[in-house]
Amino acid sequence: MKLIGLSRTIALTMAAMAFGITLFVVAASYVFYFIAFHFWEGSVSEPNMLPTGPEWAWLAGTTLVGLAFAVIVGIHLARRILVPLNSVTESIRRVAQGDLDARATTGDRSLGEAAVLANDFNALADQLQRMSKDMAFWNAAIAHELRTPVTILRGRLQGLAEGVFPPETAQFQSLLTQIDGMAKLIEDLRAVSLVENGHLNLEIQPCDLSADIESVVEFCRHALNASQHYPTLDLQSGTAYCDPFRIRQALLALLENVRQHASPGPITIQTRQDNAGYVLRVIDTGPGIPQEDASHIFTAFRHARDTENGTPGDKRGSGLGLAVVAAIAKAHHGEARCTPSDEGGSCFELSWPTQSHRA
Repeated sequence: MKLIGLSRTIALTMAAMAFGITLFVVAASYVFYFIAFHFWEGSVSEPNMLPTGPEWAWLAGTTLVGLAFAVIVGIHLARRILVPLNSVTESIRRVAQGDLDARATTGDRSLGEAAVLANDFNALADQLQRMSKDMAFWNAAIAHELRTPVTILRGRLQGLAEGVFPPETAQFQSLLTQIDGMAKLIEDLRAVSLVENGHLNLEIQPCDLSADIESVVEFCRHALNASQHYPTLDLQSGTAYCDPFRIRQALLALLENVRQHASPGPITIQTRQDNAGYVLRVIDTGPGIPQEDASHIFTAFRHARDTENGTPGDKRGSGLGLAVVAAIAKAHHGEARCTPSDEGGSCFELSWPTQSHRA
């Protein structure tokens, strides 16, 4: 069997060790008999300094057996070590070539460091594969969300250029609406990506959010009433430590989500504060979110399923609104949750810690 690399090194090292031990035993035997003959006369008979033929044969045989045993042990040890190392090397080569399904074999787990190396590589490969799938999903979702407004804009502009559509105010207002939708999508994508990369800068300051929340609700009241949603405020005064602009952005996203997906009826905007932190809630009266969708409702480009027939629900909007809410909560060291409400609908909750808990 041809030995290369680490296998050869280990085998030669074990053989050298066995040979060195044999030489040491022989040399130590000579020293022992020399000291015993000169200082302890009579304790041993006078030795013959040159080995006899049988002794030479015994020494040679012992050395050869020791060398063979050392080589066998070295090869076996090298195989145990090289199984995970070679597997990691081969898997790295496959990943570099684009095969993200490649995984390393841990082999003998008694070699702790080698097994840990293989496990760490597999964890890295899993993360790369998830990131690759997420990137492909995001690219497809962004292309899907941009395709409709771009197609509308192109058709309208082409119609205006060819004289099919009259250059009226309504036409230009329609074009502006599409552009505003694209601008909002871009800003939402920017906010989510900045939070994921840890680069979303917040201007944390002490403030009473009641006035900000009231202004946002008044701004959205006409659109909410048009969809037969009637907001009521249940606000608790107190000082919150946050970025007011980002909290207003999150509340706008929550109200827009209610306007698009909740059943007509009253909605409650509620704030509560205690020693642990500040909580902002938006509560609707239905139809609620299925339990299987609650786990990913704040994931970008994911839509809840229709509660009546189990099919994907109304997909108006980009699917980024609640992802922006979760991103803003994360930037504030808080979290966003969705739980069933007492009215049979959903309670969207945005919470973040107080300044003392943040510190």
